[in-house]
Amino acid sequence: MPRIWVDQLTFSDGSTFSLGNNDVILIVGPNNAGKSATLRTIRDKLAKGAKSPVVSDLHYTKEGDVAAVEQWLRSVASISDQESKDPTFRGFDTQLSKSAIPVFWGRNNQLNALTRFFCHFLSAESRLTAAAPAPMIDFLSDPLSHPIHYLYHDAKLEKRLSDQFRKAFGVGLVLNRLAGKQLPLHVGDAPELPKEGNRLGEHARQLLELPPLHLQGDGMRSFAGVLLQTSVGQESVLLVDEPEAFLHPPQARQLGKMLVADKPDTRQLFVATHSGDVVRGVLDAGASNVRVVRLQRDGDINRARQLENDKIAELWNDPLLRYSNILDGLFHERVVVCEGDADARFYSAVADSIAEAEDPNGRRPDAMFVHCGGKDRCALVVRALREVDVPIAVAVDFDVLNAERPLRDIVEAAGGDWSLIASDLALVRSAIESKKAELNAKEVREEIEKVLAGMSDGAFPKEAKTAIQALFRRSSPWAIAKDTGKYFVPSGDPTQAFARLAQALRNIGIHVVEVGELEKFVPSVGMHGPKWVNHALKKDLKNDPELGPARDFVRRLIS
Repeated sequence: MPRIWVDQLTFSDGSTFSLGNNDVILIVGPNNAGKSATLRTIRDKLAKGAKSPVVSDLHYTKEGDVAAVEQWLRSVASISDQESKDPTFRGFDTQLSKSAIPVFWGRNNQLNALTRFFCHFLSAESRLTAAAPAPMIDFLSDPLSHPIHYLYHDAKLEKRLSDQFRKAFGVGLVLNRLAGKQLPLHVGDAPELPKEGNRLGEHARQLLELPPLHLQGDGMRSFAGVLLQTSVGQESVLLVDEPEAFLHPPQARQLGKMLVADKPDTRQLFVATHSGDVVRGVLDAGASNVRVVRLQRDGDINRARQLENDKIAELWNDPLLRYSNILDGLFHERVVVCEGDADARFYSAVADSIAEAEDPNGRRPDAMFVHCGGKDRCALVVRALREVDVPIAVAVDFDVLNAERPLRDIVEAAGGDWSLIASDLALVRSAIESKKAELNAKEVREEIEKVLAGMSDGAFPKEAKTAIQALFRRSSPWAIAKDTGKYFVPSGDPTQAFARLAQALRNIGIHVVEVGELEKFVPSVGMHGPKWVNHALKKDLKNDPELGPARDFVRRLIS
């Protein structure tokens, strides 16, 4: 069978990727990065060598000679004027004469009317129509012109698609071969065929009682349309735009896995997606022929980077990343990594307020705020996002400075040089630790004894544990530093060292909360953690003077 495939793709930034003839190319990136435009450009360049602001060049390979192409067309297209010396081949919304085949197939950069036979752009609308009933044909003589036709003689294929559909929606698909001039699909379980007697009429009636697929919701129709087109279509290059459209997250993830697992070996598949669930499904399939290309727009240039498969697999095996939304950062211009959920919620809300106040259209910066479950996990998340070419910012409380680690790990994960900040950090730490703590050892012991004296037998009270932990914190000057931030740093050389240290960290995207910790941005709310956030968010985030430092901090995070 003749076929084509894209073997080289060059984007507007000059990045060139070599592609295999059965690769799955997953195109990801933020809004307006050029994902869908890339698919349309591939189709248009195959047809006419069209110019594009996104893809600057494309090279494809053809397999098969002119005779093989003509013979294949006779099997997949309808033929007009068969007795003529120059019959016309029709199908897939295109047509061409026999005499045009050597002209178009012989060209180096334009397939023209042959394109649609070898390449299909599967939009959201075409997926919905693919689930509509197919016209009945003479299966002994007519070419198969609709994906549903391939199910007619292949019960195994029908069952496989039905099983896949059932995984997503809990019900199967049934092809109605007894509907007359049409071949509709129904949703449900097929009634048993009669074992004796002439009872096909009863069987046909039972089939008609099942809900028709083409009358179901967009989610079911879209899912089925993608299954049909990717499983049985004849095109050797398939371009699928946003397969997640109309689907809930579990269905999108299931579809992503199926796209890879069930793709014919003779097909090259391009998928443009804005769904972390589709990405997770593709990664779940574990195929070695998957390539992930991330696009990001930089002015008029579309910057492209192919992500390393082994790096993606390594990240995917980490439970924190696999079962979180962190890799959704692929679809944003920037990700802000926070220590905890309360931090992420507060900074995200402040970012929204800044957009409302400063942009007349209220356009929010395309920044995603995620939390990593504490400072010790920050480095893992930062490294993961940088490996997939996502710009990052990190927001950490002031007490990240009280030890070499985990700060060193975060710095190195962000691409920084630890040696450039080590001496300033040592000076700041030494200056803080030389200051008097709130409680000395004797005072800590006395306070702990008071807590223990008020306890009875039984389980150790949570309140007592919290109180003792608070006493230990008060025995270190870092507890005061976390309350007051940079103002606790002694004046003179330590203050200068802190200024250099904070700027060096900002240069690599690490932002220290200089007021100490999150809650000090709104000290009038005397709480901590989620309770503090719930009350702080009731403030006028846009205009309240008390939140001025918070707004300035968030501006740095998202700029």
